[in-house]
Amino acid sequence: MVGAAAEALGGLDVLVNNAGIAGPTAPVETADPDQWEAVMAVDVIGTFHVTRLAIPHLKKSAAGSIVVMSSLGGRYGYPNRSAYCVAKMGLIGFAKTLSRELGPYNIRCNAIAPGAVGGERMERVLQGRADADHKTLEEERAAMMGVQSLKRFVDPKDIASLIVFLVSDAGKSISGQVIPIDNDAQTSAY
Repeated sequence: MVGAAAEALGGLDVLVNNAGIAGPTAPVETADPDQWEAVMAVDVIGTFHVTRLAIPHLKKSAAGSIVVMSSLGGRYGYPNRSAYCVAKMGLIGFAKTLSRELGPYNIRCNAIAPGAVGGERMERVLQGRADADHKTLEEERAAMMGVQSLKRFVDPKDIASLIVFLVSDAGKSISGQVIPIDNDAQTSAY
């Protein structure tokens, strides 16, 4: 896929690693090992392979840039979400490592750490947390909004705008950073 994309596009300037799965919502002691490993396979190992294959193409670019999608969970951790949080923390380390390895080739790498992004996926996450905590969906939603300065979900379009900024000339001096886009969420309570 990477080689075909580079050929179709006439090279690669930007790689956005955005594929991922949320995995189980369960305490570590009862988490399904197969589901846990599936999160690592998609979120971490998949990102590794796509990036590894894209690097030779990015080295040919005058303005190569990689964006790795992490999460607020990669900064704080969440109860009952160990696989997801471990994967997202690992992706932050991967982005920081890439920035150091690829800087000499003028390739920037940053991680973005979204908070609660609106949409169907977030509704499933909220329901999973509600079920795990024996709470209602409304109680989980209120808890999530209670730790944010801006009382709304992150709009996916805002994440896209941040990516465009980071990979443009406006972001040419930004590398090795973890940039939150989380409505000023102040705790790992959700």
